[in-house]
Amino acid sequence: MSHLSAAELGPALGKGLLSFPVTHFDADLAFDEAAYRKHIAWLAQYEVAGLFAAGGTGEGFSLTPSEIDQVVRAAVSETGGRVPVIAPATAGTATAVEQARAAEVAGAEGILLLPPYLTESGPAGLVEHVATVCAATSLGVIFYSRANATCNDVTLARMAERCPNLVGFKDGVGNIETMTRIYARLGDRLTYIGGLPTAETFALPYTEMGVTTYSSAIFNFLPEFALAFYRAVRARDRDTVYRQLREFVIPYLDIRDRQPGYAVSIIKAGLTAIGRPAGPVRPPLTNLTEDERAELGALIRTITGPAA
Repeated sequence: MSHLSAAELGPALGKGLLSFPVTHFDADLAFDEAAYRKHIAWLAQYEVAGLFAAGGTGEGFSLTPSEIDQVVRAAVSETGGRVPVIAPATAGTATAVEQARAAEVAGAEGILLLPPYLTESGPAGLVEHVATVCAATSLGVIFYSRANATCNDVTLARMAERCPNLVGFKDGVGNIETMTRIYARLGDRLTYIGGLPTAETFALPYTEMGVTTYSSAIFNFLPEFALAFYRAVRARDRDTVYRQLREFVIPYLDIRDRQPGYAVSIIKAGLTAIGRPAGPVRPPLTNLTEDERAELGALIRTITGPAA
């Protein structure tokens, strides 16, 4: 696959499911590049529209800048152009600019602009932050609205007007009115991505608000299930979607919701359950308990059969 321009990136991502792989650590919590590369190569065999390296599910918040660069380069190398790799940019504006530039050098296809760490700001400041990062790269940029970096339709329209390479909006809030207003105002100017934890839960109703794709963390350990679920959502096959919600996703959520941060920890536990361990999570996250891992393993076997 040739390099996608910023204008091409958004529509390309909007046509399929998005993969948010975990980042592999060894027992000492160091990045395990060999294991990570093996995981990326496995995921890239499946039909996904984009791979987001070192994102939230990838514990990007726990990685140093040099580790993020290493993770992104490994993902780019292993996908070999088969899947667009999106790199993170986070923290303050200056750091986000450096990360965006490094990602472009590393061969990433786009940038996921995450919230600035710990900093609250008004709409004008947030617009400047986004505009500065967008101006620092030719790559397509996706704005991740969550935590201390949320915006309404008016603010997002200002960002889109100033930033031609702002190509996507990832919603991590779940406010239906805000999403409806955004799509009504901006229409197809942006690609809209569902970004709430375990996005499968919200995927079907979000299709009515122009959200054609979402980030699937479950894809890490149940890629075939995740893709089948996505196809059912896109076909608006309500019976299949709600059956899979009842049989797997909602019981999975019941485990996930027991501790803050389990939205990431449960993915690594899922990989262990299918025989593809990714190592522990880094603090401040905590790993599932032994009983919770056993419960998750039993749930996964209802999908995969006794071999998992």
